[in-house]
Amino acid sequence: MSESHIQGAGLKIVADENIPALAQYFGDLGTLERYPGRTLTREQLVDADILLVRSVTRVNQSLLEGTSVRFVGSCTIGTDHLDTDWMERNGIYWSAAPGCNANSVVEYVFCALAALGVDWRGRSFGIVGCGNVGGLLQKRLHTLGASCAVYDPWLPENPDFSPLEHVLGQDIVCLHAPLVKGGRFPSLHMIGADQLAQIRDNAVLISAGRGAVVDNRVLLQQLRQGRRFKTVLDVWEGEPDINLELLQRVDLGTPHIAGYSLDGKLAGTRMIREALSSALDLAQPESASAPYDESAKTRIVAGTVGAQVDGGVEPVADLLLQMYDPRSDDYRLRAVVEGAEPMAKAFDRLRREYPERLEFSHYVGSAQNLDDHNREQLAVLGLMCD
Repeated sequence: MSESHIQGAGLKIVADENIPALAQYFGDLGTLERYPGRTLTREQLVDADILLVRSVTRVNQSLLEGTSVRFVGSCTIGTDHLDTDWMERNGIYWSAAPGCNANSVVEYVFCALAALGVDWRGRSFGIVGCGNVGGLLQKRLHTLGASCAVYDPWLPENPDFSPLEHVLGQDIVCLHAPLVKGGRFPSLHMIGADQLAQIRDNAVLISAGRGAVVDNRVLLQQLRQGRRFKTVLDVWEGEPDINLELLQRVDLGTPHIAGYSLDGKLAGTRMIREALSSALDLAQPESASAPYDESAKTRIVAGTVGAQVDGGVEPVADLLLQMYDPRSDDYRLRAVVEGAEPMAKAFDRLRREYPERLEFSHYVGSAQNLDDHNREQLAVLGLMCD
């Protein structure tokens, strides 16, 4: 990161309209202008001091050159959409929010398994990419007593490190790698034909990192050929104009919302304000607080949904699906295919209009129909039961 040249307040802030709590976290600094992040233009930034984005905005020389922007904050975990080298060479301070939505993505993984009717207990997990998200998933799985194999070439010291082909041969394979297009360890199309061939029949593949880590064309070919592993895609090549046939063939398809819990999005906004405050030597605004009562809990009771796992009703899965059921997001995404709205426009609309989703810590489960082992498992996942 470069040294910041920003001084004082009375600033003009241009932001992606999908960033929550902008007024609470940045309203004290000056004026706020909100635009769709995917279509931000240089003309909208000419006299801006601060640019706040999410992952859909490519921030590079063509967007920033000739503007007065001196701070770019991405309220998301990744940086593949930011030309950080160019910004640093041109004296623009930048920051992302690594780890802000890691818990949300981990919760997505377990809810996706519940929605598929898959019991993770006694199954082996493979994790590709063990940064903030993959690392948190690994930690949870260890606490649950699950077997893990991890591939991350940047972290060879990980105690579960294994060759990629071994990781892909586990019962449940979770992809959380960032998109890296060059250098020593590129991840673009890291999962191609040879790698997909390593996935067992009846295994589960969950991709919730970056879409182009998996060669979507090759994945579609294999699903056409009758490969029998279950497939969950939250991220896609070509977003927002995703492949409609691939959507029809996966078991669960969602519009890049695994990390879209309200908690995760607010954490991203807060982290960027903290980074900006450090650059400007400013205190946090007093109004920057969560827009919900953290002491309030929603009560849920096992047995309400009747979740089926491996052929029987399972109380843990039942409670997970009451807190978040990814099948609702899958339904909304598939419904677009039947309508007149173009996929690219609908994909972004589903993200923009995403319903409020709170993480497990905002709920309390009833002890009814739960044994001590179930309660312990849910506590590891973040749900306390009385």
